[in-house]
Amino acid sequence: MLTDHDDFGSSSPRSPWNKGRLVGQKRPLKPKDVWSIRVRLEIAGSLRDLALFNLAIDSKLRACDLVSLRVDDILSDGRIRERTTVVQQKTARPVQFEMTAATRNALAAWIDQAGRRPGDYLFVSVSIESMKNTNSSLDQDSGRTADPLFLPETAGNRIGQRPQQILQEGPLGSFD
Repeated sequence: MLTDHDDFGSSSPRSPWNKGRLVGQKRPLKPKDVWSIRVRLEIAGSLRDLALFNLAIDSKLRACDLVSLRVDDILSDGRIRERTTVVQQKTARPVQFEMTAATRNALAAWIDQAGRRPGDYLFVSVSIESMKNTNSSLDQDSGRTADPLFLPETAGNRIGQRPQQILQEGPLGSFD
């Protein structure tokens, strides 16, 4: 047990923040796990998530590299390439990878459903897509332009506040 002194000078026993938690590198997915995720995504009809998951498995790219992919990176002459090269953001090194037939089929279905064109990002944020579909250019109630970067207040964007303030106002703030 570690002991630490708080700001008020009293000594209190304190346990490590990671006691009992898994830290470090996580176990890799087993092939059985990968297939069960794929089947669930197919059953749910989630083309975007299926295409993203399949591409992540085939390419072994970091998330930041996956979401920065553009349609041009995987599409050539109207067909999904079997092999492509992407320059990683973190290392600035090119990575070449092959895409399985299942990945190419999922990507083709996603591009068709989403109406992606050459030059577009392959995977756009779900929240941005839903805001495009639900917000009109004018807010009907106030007559002003809707702000596409508006984030409703959630507990997640109140991280910098003190716990006492959050407890007094409630988890989603005061509604004054």
